[in-house]
Amino acid sequence: MTISVGDRLPDAKFRVMTPDGVVEKSTADIFAGKKVVLFAVPGAFTPTCHRNHLPGYVEQEAAIKAKGVDEIAVVSVNDVFVMDAWSKATGGEGKILFLADGAGLFTQAVGLTLDLVPAGLGLRSQRYSMIVEDGVVTALNIEDAPGVNVSGAAAVLDML
Repeated sequence: MTISVGDRLPDAKFRVMTPDGVVEKSTADIFAGKKVVLFAVPGAFTPTCHRNHLPGYVEQEAAIKAKGVDEIAVVSVNDVFVMDAWSKATGGEGKILFLADGAGLFTQAVGLTLDLVPAGLGLRSQRYSMIVEDGVVTALNIEDAPGVNVSGAAAVLDML
């Protein structure tokens, strides 16, 4: 079942790269008591994610946070080392929290998996964005067509 507005995020663990190395962060660590914009991409460094989805959030980080958002996070079914390299390659390091959902457990728990096995990419995440307040989803934008339409930074900024 797909998560909906009004639902609490499931308990899950992510891996995040820090200056001290890899750490595990739970949904409570990231979302409790905070307003967070979370967006998901099918894969780091994949063309649409790399060129069209993430850059808007990097560019609009200050404007989004000026609207009362404590954190902007991106999640992908990639390992922590890929997510770390992606943060550095895109200028997102220090602006966006890069969450590795390596086994796709969070993605499965929120019901937003995407079967890209025929394309050689395995099970990944659908492209979406959500606004989460103290762990509860207050807005959810799932892409229903290729590209970045309803889940991009501009759309989220209009909702805040």
